[in-house]
This record gives sequence, structure tokens and C-alpha cells, in this order.
Amino acid sequence: MVSQTSAPGHLPGYPPAPVDPGQLAEALRPFGESRMLPRAAYTDPTVFEWERRNFLGGGWMCVARGAQLPAPGAQLAVDIGSGGMLLTRAADGVVHAFANTCRHRGHELLPCGSSATGKAIVCPYHNWAYELSGELRGAPGFRDAPGFDSAAWPLRQVPAVEWHGLVFIDGSGGAAGPLPLAALGEIVAPYEPERLVTVAEHSYDAAANWKILTENYHECYHCPAIHPELCRVSPPRSGENYASSGSWIGGWMSLRDGAATMSLDGHSDGVPLRGLSEEELRTVAYVAVFPNVLLSLHPDYVMTHRLVPLAADRTLIECTWAFAPEALERPGFDPAYAVDFWDLTNRQDWAACESVQRGLTSPLASPGPMAPDEDAVYAFVTTIARGYLGHRVTELLEPAAP
Repeated sequence: MVSQTSAPGHLPGYPPAPVDPGQLAEALRPFGESRMLPRAAYTDPTVFEWERRNFLGGGWMCVARGAQLPAPGAQLAVDIGSGGMLLTRAADGVVHAFANTCRHRGHELLPCGSSATGKAIVCPYHNWAYELSGELRGAPGFRDAPGFDSAAWPLRQVPAVEWHGLVFIDGSGGAAGPLPLAALGEIVAPYEPERLVTVAEHSYDAAANWKILTENYHECYHCPAIHPELCRVSPPRSGENYASSGSWIGGWMSLRDGAATMSLDGHSDGVPLRGLSEEELRTVAYVAVFPNVLLSLHPDYVMTHRLVPLAADRTLIECTWAFAPEALERPGFDPAYAVDFWDLTNRQDWAACESVQRGLTSPLASPGPMAPDEDAVYAFVTTIARGYLGHRVTELLEPAAP
């Protein structure tokens, strides 16, 4: 279900970021010759504020899971960094997104982080009421006010899309065009994330820049050094990357013989997701959706990381595990086999990323080269560098098959 405004044919770019263009040119050199992003991209609060306005608040960003708006009447307030947003599910099931501010005096409609259920949105300050689709429904004392037109005071709405169980909003108000995930949808669809049931959630507060976390996710070059458990169930040099970059980047890795999924010993206490091919039952796909979703597609569950950048050196990570409804019906079903494995792996990753962040605070730190196994990192780094230079992040519609 989609609620989104029409987009212009030409997508405007970003204003240039406060990053040295010469250093960005080094990041944009051909793979094998290029360097990482300049140190300021990870440490400078000024660069982070530019990202907050443009990458995070000036285009499509994931702000919630559809399951957090379970039925018509559901309301959820979220902080996207550049201001609060109110999400609703209207009577027709469509998700809408509004600035979390009353049109009367600007009071929050809901405190950020809270949820509510009702047939209308009601501001707690002066009881202005709005339809779940945003129209002003009632304003106490204004019924007979001369010249007052309730139709002129709807909530400020931005485009919202519910995509495979995730809710994305376009903070630019429509300038970013349609949600640019057409090719990725072909990869994700067989896993039916929107059908799965989230049964576990962990939150992590990492002292690292959001891009460091994403770069780490895009390579297993580090796996032999810090992930012995992962290497026992999935060969770290297996798999390939998908032929895409920009709004999403990713690839797949194989399971070792005898392993059914990613767990400490390779066993699964769940059930295979229906409709997967034999190849998909033997692989795990890892995809990053720009700017803030890491989507891990397993034969028997889907793990999602939603990144909430808080500062240049701090990121909140919301991690969820979702399983097929049939798995939950099994007597004694316990998701710990997947949750424990990835909680351990996550903490190993966050520790490494925090060390990278600390290392980059040194004024002597300089952009390093990329290993041959870091081609997906290169795709992400060049996406960021082009964005810093003013090019809007969009999907490159190339074949997405492995």
C-alpha cells in the first residue's frame, strides 16, 4: 500500500557538502586505485549536519516497521533527526506521514517515541483534531470564526511508502521522486518480510559514525579476524555482489555444507521460508538500503538493522528478527538460535567500528586503500562521495540476479 505524491521528472541534487573536493576525487578513482572517504566524513559535526539535512532528511529514509502500525487508527511518532514525524494508518490501510506539529500553535501531536490508537489525531494542547489522512476535523472555538476555513489547515504531509514491511518517508516533501527500490524488490519479494512476525528486538548504542557501520556490513574481509563463529557456518570469501549501486548495495554469501542457517552451529529451530528457491535456501543475502537499513535475508528468518544516526560519532541501531508464522506455531519454538548468534556477531562488529571511529580522531589518520574483497564498500563510498558533490542518490536499474 502506497501513499505518495507525484514526483517531478527531474530530481534536484544536493547542495555541495563541506568536504574537500580533492579528497573526494581520490575516493572516486577506479576501484583498485581509490581511497576511502576523507577523515572529516566520519568525524566532523559540520559534515554530519549536512548529512542530516540532505541524506537523512532530504530524501527517502526508513523510519519504522509496518508492524508498528498494526491496524487502522494506529499512530506512531518518530524522530528523524531533522524533526519529529507522525505516522498513521488510515481506515483504508494506507500509511501516512506528517510533521509532528499541530497547525494551531505547533504542539507535538504525540511525544516522539510514543504510539496511540484512535479514529482521529488529537492535539493534547487545545484539542484540535485531524483525520488520520491529515485533514482538519475540528478546531474548538473556530466554528463560527469569520474567515476561518478548516480546509486550509491540514497537517503538513510528506510522501510515505510501505515497502515489504518497512515504512519509508521522503523528508524532501516529494523532491526525491518515487522510492528507488524497484530492482531490489525482486530480490526481497520471495522472503515476504511483510508476512513474517517480529519476535525479538535488540537496541544498540554504538559510538561510531553510521557510514562506518554500513561499510563494515558491506565486506567480510574482516570476518576471519573477528567472526570465528560466522566463519564456521559461512565461508567468508563465498558469494558475489549484486549488479547495483546507489540507493541499495549488497550481495550474497553461501552456507557451508551441513549448515541450514546462520546460527552458532548452523542448525535451525525455525522453518524454511515458503517460496524460496533451492539456491536461496543455501545462501544469505545482505543488502544495505540507503541511507539507514541493513537487510539480512536468511533461509528461515529476516534480520533488519535500522540505523538512527545521532551524531558524527554515535548511532543507535534497532535490530529485529522476524520468522514465518508457521515457525511460531511449533511447540517450544525459540528464536534464540538466530538471535544469540547475531547478537554476538553484532557486538563484535560494533566493537570494531568503535575502534575505527577512535582511530579516525587522530589528525594523522588518512584515507586508506581498499582490498580486492571490498568492492561493495567501494560502491558505497563512491555513492557517498557523489552525494557530497551534489548528485542525488538514486537506483541504478541494472540486472539484480546473483
